[in-house]
Amino acid sequence: MWQEYNSVTSVDEAIQLLAKRGAKARVVAGATDLILELERKVRTGIETLIDITRVPGLDLITLDQAEMIHLGPLVTHNQCVGSKLLFERAFPLAAAAWEVGAPQIRNRGTVAGNLITASPANDTISPLMALGAQVKLTSARGDRIIPLAEFYRGVRKTVMAEDELLTDIQFPALQPNQRGTFIKLGLRNAQAISLVNASVLLTFADEESAPISERTIERAAVTLGAVAPLIIHAVEAEEYLVGKTLSQENIEQAARLAQAAATPIDDIRSSAEYRSEMVRVCVRRGLRALAKEEEKSHFPQDPVLLSGKRNGKKVNGLTHSIEHDRQTTIETTINGKEYRIKGAGHKTLLRMLREDAGLIGTKEGCAEGECGACTVYLDGIAVMSCLVPAPRAHHAQIVTVEGLTQGEQLHPVQQAFIEEGAVQCGYCTPGFIMSAAKLLEEKPQPTRLEIQQAITGNLCRCTGYYSIVRAIEKASKSGSD
Repeated sequence: MWQEYNSVTSVDEAIQLLAKRGAKARVVAGATDLILELERKVRTGIETLIDITRVPGLDLITLDQAEMIHLGPLVTHNQCVGSKLLFERAFPLAAAAWEVGAPQIRNRGTVAGNLITASPANDTISPLMALGAQVKLTSARGDRIIPLAEFYRGVRKTVMAEDELLTDIQFPALQPNQRGTFIKLGLRNAQAISLVNASVLLTFADEESAPISERTIERAAVTLGAVAPLIIHAVEAEEYLVGKTLSQENIEQAARLAQAAATPIDDIRSSAEYRSEMVRVCVRRGLRALAKEEEKSHFPQDPVLLSGKRNGKKVNGLTHSIEHDRQTTIETTINGKEYRIKGAGHKTLLRMLREDAGLIGTKEGCAEGECGACTVYLDGIAVMSCLVPAPRAHHAQIVTVEGLTQGEQLHPVQQAFIEEGAVQCGYCTPGFIMSAAKLLEEKPQPTRLEIQQAITGNLCRCTGYYSIVRAIEKASKSGSD
């Protein structure tokens, strides 16, 4: 799919490579979209991938003295979900990140990548637009700061030049007189592309002791996704809310005005008419939640991340940059054993594990990050190996389903799957077991809801989720005996 793969250790190295390779290069952060685009030939002519995942300090979420929140280009969706700072000072973004894909996708996919992909259905764009975000683009020519509202030129089109790297996302932290939320409508509860999404951010004038529903709105931002070629502001709804309170009448009128701002299309996932009506419903839901001060009630206090004890943070394991071509040896550790694999530099991690390491427990189901059958641990974090470039395994720690056993002793999850009849046809089983084992590492006594959240990235075609959930519950109890 690519000719060379460069793992760099600094932003400067990445910028120099971009300047040199131009349109033939792409940057790897999460690669959850890029791998699919390359395999489906949506992007052609790409010869060089520049992996920045080993560059230290790019996965930080910080608050500066000016009360600006900064997200580095490697900040993943799960890091946003697990961030106390974002929960308290940028809740619409945390809520949107929780709605992205499944745990394994959120562990790899980055917010920066979500912005750059530039689909109007992407979940994190509308909250960041409402928050007034800016992005910093860096090249050998210098830096430039672009308001997110000016970043997009059309569907999957941005103002980024071929030699630029997005190095920072910044936006003002919410103040005590501000409240916001994010509402998404999809065809299912997880792994769903937005049919409609809406972000609402309100700034109140005064009366801090009064209930939210009785306070006067000073400014309003209502942004809509998946209902126009770009993320849009519902300007008339925003203007209408200024100077008013969140009465039922005002909420209904603002929702109708937001509906009028949308210009949706008919496609395979929804009719334009349905999307239009759901804009009204979603904005109304958001405003009602804010009025009742219940916008955070659906958000888990301790979210399931499937990143063990790392809280989504990556491991930096390179002392110097490395260029891999198709024949360069990948030196990696899989299930505690050192491997030297040659000829896999152009493959995905899934293919390398199966074809070169001979570890066929990891399955290929969909090859597009939907089914979870290929779930493995990359440096301690659950990921979909079909969406990870094989060279990322260089000097990394990989664990597959074969590595969960201790000698002849099965992992408690494996044993419970046998006892509860959760194996069924068996094809999806390795992925479920990997997700469940990581969940129990993270939460030894999970609730049933947490178990369900942990396996949202794993599909069972036999429709036997009941026995799978029972098996995970049994494994959690055996661990406490």
